[in-house]
Amino acid sequence: MPDDLEPDWSERGSGGRPRVIVIGAGVGGMSTGSYAQMSGMRTRIFEKHVLPGGCCTAWSRDGYIFDYCIEWLIGTAAGNEAHQVWRELGALDGKSITNFDLFNRVTDESGRSVTFYNDPDRLERHLLELSPADARPIRAFCRDLRRFLGIELYPFLTPPPLRSAREKAALLRTVLPAFRLFWRTAALPMHTFADRFQDPLLRRAFRNIFFQDPEGFPLLPYLFNMASAYHHNAGFPQGGSLGLARSIEERYTSLGGEITYRARVERILVENDRAVGVELRNGKRFYADHVVSACDGYTTIYGLLDGRYTGPRIDKLYEELLDRPGALFPAVVSAFVGIKGDLPTGDAHSTTYLLSDEEAAELPGALQKSLVVQLRSRYSDGFAPEGKSVVHCTYFSDFSYWKNLRGSDRKEYWAQKRRVADFVRSFLERRWPGTGERIDVVDIASPATTKRYTGNFDGSILAWKAFSDADDLAAKLVGKDRMRLPGLSGFSMAGQWVGLGGLIRAASTGRFAAQYLCEELGLEFTAWESAGEEPWHPGKLGHLPQLDRWSARGKAGA
Repeated sequence: MPDDLEPDWSERGSGGRPRVIVIGAGVGGMSTGSYAQMSGMRTRIFEKHVLPGGCCTAWSRDGYIFDYCIEWLIGTAAGNEAHQVWRELGALDGKSITNFDLFNRVTDESGRSVTFYNDPDRLERHLLELSPADARPIRAFCRDLRRFLGIELYPFLTPPPLRSAREKAALLRTVLPAFRLFWRTAALPMHTFADRFQDPLLRRAFRNIFFQDPEGFPLLPYLFNMASAYHHNAGFPQGGSLGLARSIEERYTSLGGEITYRARVERILVENDRAVGVELRNGKRFYADHVVSACDGYTTIYGLLDGRYTGPRIDKLYEELLDRPGALFPAVVSAFVGIKGDLPTGDAHSTTYLLSDEEAAELPGALQKSLVVQLRSRYSDGFAPEGKSVVHCTYFSDFSYWKNLRGSDRKEYWAQKRRVADFVRSFLERRWPGTGERIDVVDIASPATTKRYTGNFDGSILAWKAFSDADDLAAKLVGKDRMRLPGLSGFSMAGQWVGLGGLIRAASTGRFAAQYLCEELGLEFTAWESAGEEPWHPGKLGHLPQLDRWSARGKAGA
């Protein structure tokens, strides 16, 4: 086929430029497509949902926009590799960035609070005022935070096997002077460090710097992300989660890529141990020179490929670790609250409220005794109609609890959603008297909702948990296996199931997949920053669906 003609994806053999099919229009999938297009390939993405982004999404209800994903985004400040990736993908085109001077606030049952300022000097003064007796661990934490302020380490441009001597040398210049700091803070669990505090609030609060306790994380990621936030490199982009996804979608299609929505891939077509295309649920087949799966890892390996291509690393991840407690980042329950009027001016943009045993028992499927309350209207304009506000309440929750309810007793499933709505309504009323009568709508998304719309195993948003037993194995999928499966050619994986959690990691896997593919095909990998400068506006979100038909209005039980 001549190179200047559009390929017929329903026919084998393309001639001209290599054809690549990508499964999933999440950030990893669209990143893969964008970099492949920039490097001279033709790509087509098949997405089962009606929107791009996967978990990086939002939906509407009565004029409100309920933003589901981003809490902070690594790479919002210029001058680092993470920012370069976002600029190449057009993710930040025309957007302002909201930065906060604190990472999170933690408040206990009595109303006593600790605020985790990103500035180590301010944080140290605040913590010492709260608990002078804990001066030693307070000063140790803030001293390490100051050290992290001087480190710029965002290795997201090139996968390890393809790094040039110059790139390796630059990485070593960053890592070697801070090696002892990295080693020590990566080896010290936050739980162990937090137990050094005498003050009971500080012992609990440090575990919840990341809103809820991820359990098993060492000190390093807390220091790294707070330092990034201090440098305004962990801000919130205008338009939020779906705004980010839409901007990447716009960049991808402007490069000549094509996304087909409402197109669920049923299986990957394989001939002589080579992926040659995909078959959709409606039976239609599409062919390509290479297939990249950027969707759920378990679905890819054991569903789309029938479990035929595995090896020691895949077997350990998916047969031994997948169901092990702590291997996956927990699923969440999200309660979005639309409120008439403004939000309290004195409250932090994000607060973790530590709950009593009695309160925690009222939250269906809760894994921890806490509730995160984020004032989302402060993150970006356009999330609420004029004169109104949005609050987002979340907690870690047991996926099996919601899965079993939805599968066996749909009426009880909705009853438990109402129970969450009632709890959130009464909780906000106690926190901000008079709020109850101003509530417009409460909308609940359970872990079963996440599973239904994204396919993510157990409703996990971030896939494998960093710093778990799965971490090193997933890293080897990228660095050792080059994002391929044993015995299968013409196929790659991208997204969070090979790159672990976090949007920048998902985006980087798309860049890596394209680089590996260019090496295989003998193409020159090419990437350049988007030139888009048009101011971003809410109209770019397009039509937003309503994910569930149920929502709670006005008083409890309505």
